[in-house]
Amino acid sequence: MLGLGRLLSGGRLEILERLRQYASDPRWRIREAVAMALQRYGRVDIKALITAMDAWSQGGLLEKRAAAAALCEPDLLRNQSVAEGVLHILDSITASLSQVEDRKYEDFKTLRKGLGYCWSVAVVACPDPGKDFIERWIDSPDKDIRWVMKQNLKKKRLERMDAGWVARQLARIDDSATAA
Repeated sequence: MLGLGRLLSGGRLEILERLRQYASDPRWRIREAVAMALQRYGRVDIKALITAMDAWSQGGLLEKRAAAAALCEPDLLRNQSVAEGVLHILDSITASLSQVEDRKYEDFKTLRKGLGYCWSVAVVACPDPGKDFIERWIDSPDKDIRWVMKQNLKKKRLERMDAGWVARQLARIDDSATAA
C-alpha cells in the first residue's frame, strides 16, 4: 500500500482512485496505510492532496476518515493557507456526523475516533481560526460532535499551545453536557 504512495508521488495520479477504494477496506492496517500513502503524496503536492481530500470528504464514512487522517500530519500543515484549508475540510466532515442515523455502525465509530485526534493537530497548526471552529462545535447539540471536541481538548499538544483556553473549553463542554 505504501508503494502506491510512492507511485502517486511520482505522478501516477490514477493511483488516487485505487487508494480511495482501499480507504474503505475492513482491515484497519490497510486503511492506515492509505493515509500514510496520501501523506507521502502531500509532501510532494499538498495542494493536489487537499483538492482530492476535499472530494473524499464528501464520500463514505471511511473515505472521510482517510481524508482527515491524511491531512492531519504536522509536517503537512506548516503553511497557514494549507492549515486553513484542512480546518475547512474537517469542519465539513464534522458537520456530516449529525446526518448519520446508525451510529452503532463500526464505520461511524472509526470516523468519530479519527476526528477525536485530527482537530487538535490542525488547530495547533492554525490556532486562531482553529480555536473558533472548536468553540463553535462545543455548542453543538450533537453528543458525538461534542465528544470529538472533548477528545481533542484532552490532547497535550493543545494544552501546550494554550492551557488556559483548553481549560475554559473543557469547562464549557462539561457544562453543555450537564445541561443536555
